[in-house]
Amino acid sequence: MEEVNLAATAISLNVRLRSSDMPAHMQQHALRFTRSLVDDYYSESSEFDDAYGPAWHCVVGKSFGSFVTHSPAGFLYFSIDSLSVLLFKTEVQLVKES
Repeated sequence: MEEVNLAATAISLNVRLRSSDMPAHMQQHALRFTRSLVDDYYSESSEFDDAYGPAWHCVVGKSFGSFVTHSPAGFLYFSIDSLSVLLFKTEVQLVKES
């Protein structure tokens, strides 16, 4: 029954489970908590797009590597406490319909 509840939770949160050896109740906790963080992030993620134009990207984590191509004057990498933040802008090309 826990697996059925977990599947229903995943569907309702628009999450695709990939792999786990964690008990179902712990997975549900992780999915719900992460969904709330993502929803909060996306409600504020257009800050730089709204202020400086489209195509800003932000990577946040404790340990990651990157190699990105960015627009001139559109790159920032910094740390806050134990989190690293990479913010960069890419060029946007309009798609024309034929």
